[in-house]
Amino acid sequence: MRRARPAPAVTAAHPRTGAPRPRGAAGGRRTGPAAAAAMLSVAGVTYNDWLLQFLVPTGMDQADSYVSEVFAADQPHRPLFGGIELATALLVTCAGTLAARGAPRGWATVGWTAVAAFGLFSVADVTFPMECSPSREAGCPADNVQHTLTSALVHLALFTSMAAFLRAARSDPGRWRRLGRRTRWLLPASMAAAVLSAGPYVGLTGGQGIAQRVHLVSVAVWFWLLAAELLAQPTATGGPSRP
Repeated sequence: MRRARPAPAVTAAHPRTGAPRPRGAAGGRRTGPAAAAAMLSVAGVTYNDWLLQFLVPTGMDQADSYVSEVFAADQPHRPLFGGIELATALLVTCAGTLAARGAPRGWATVGWTAVAAFGLFSVADVTFPMECSPSREAGCPADNVQHTLTSALVHLALFTSMAAFLRAARSDPGRWRRLGRRTRWLLPASMAAAVLSAGPYVGLTGGQGIAQRVHLVSVAVWFWLLAAELLAQPTATGGPSRP
C-alpha cells in the first residue's frame, strides 16, 4: 500500500508573488529586526557607561569632565571604559547594518545607514582618544584633532539618522508616524545638549559634563525608540503600514 506523502506546510501566500510561503519564513524574517532591536537596547545602556564613574574611583568631576576623558590615552581606567565604548560601537554598527538590509528603500534606509555610520565613527572615536584629561591635568588641551574630528562625525551621523527618520515619517506617516512624533522633540533636545557641551572649545568651561551626559541619555532614548520601532513591525524591518 503506497503511503501518502505529507503536503508541505505553508502559510499565507507571499504578498508580492502570490506563491505559498513555507512555514517558518516569517520567523526567519523576524530574526534580523529582533536581533537589531536587542543590540540597540543593550547599546542604550552601555552608551551611558559614565554611570560607572559613581562606582569606579576615576577622580573626575562628573559636572566638569567629558566622558571621553576617562578613556584618554594616559588614564588608568582606559581598558575598562574604552572596552565598553568599543563594544557599544560594534553593537550599534551591527544593528544599523542589519536593519538597513531589510528596510524599505528611501529615507528609512538612509536612517539605518546613518545609525551604522554612527557606530563606525564611534569605533574611530575610541581608536583616537584624547591624550589626557583636561579637567584634571593642567596644560592638557581640550582635545586633539583626531578625536575632535571623529566626535564630530559621530554627532553628524546621529543627527542625520534622526533627521532621516523624521523625513520618513513625513513621506510615509502610516509606517513611521509614531517614531516621527517622538523624534520631533528628541532631535532638538539632543542637539541643544550637544552644543552646550562644547563650551571648553570656545573658552567657556564648567558644566560641560552635565550637558554631555544629558546628550548621552538622549542618544540612549533614540536607540530605545529605534528598538521599539523594530519590534513593532511584525514582518520586516520596514514594517507594515499602520492605519
